[in-house]
Amino acid sequence: MATDGHDRGRLQRLTVLYDAGCPLCVHLRHWLKRQRQLVPLDLVPAGSDLARRLFPGLDHRSTLREITVIGDGGQIYSGSAAWVVCLWALAEHRARAHWLATPAGAPFVRVTMLAAAKYRELSGVRPGPAGGPPGPAGAPASGGPPCDDRCEIPR
Repeated sequence: MATDGHDRGRLQRLTVLYDAGCPLCVHLRHWLKRQRQLVPLDLVPAGSDLARRLFPGLDHRSTLREITVIGDGGQIYSGSAAWVVCLWALAEHRARAHWLATPAGAPFVRVTMLAAAKYRELSGVRPGPAGGPPGPAGAPASGGPPCDDRCEIPR
């Protein structure tokens, strides 16, 4: 594709790293796939061999705790910014994403993330090995330290 400089810095594709051991994350993955995408989303299990091959310099343990989205230009979004950029990529939700990125919309993103973290805590699911089943809350994930499954929430 020839470029005239207008596409420089423009996102052409996003990779969403999601926790394949979390029922909520898997549900949201399926929801994202059903939406009309203005920017194509590649959905890859966080911490998987594929994720490690695609992004060798990334802290893959943190991607199991917090949603991470990587742009084709190397942009990295995590936490609330990752949720907003996912919505921005969708035809039906782009305007909402623009609003959520404002100071007026930020509290709604925070509440949504708190609700998701609470769901994960109450469900007793902790991030499991990529692509594998989740383990009980507090069990070590792939030989790492125990996970209290309290997703990092922006203050």
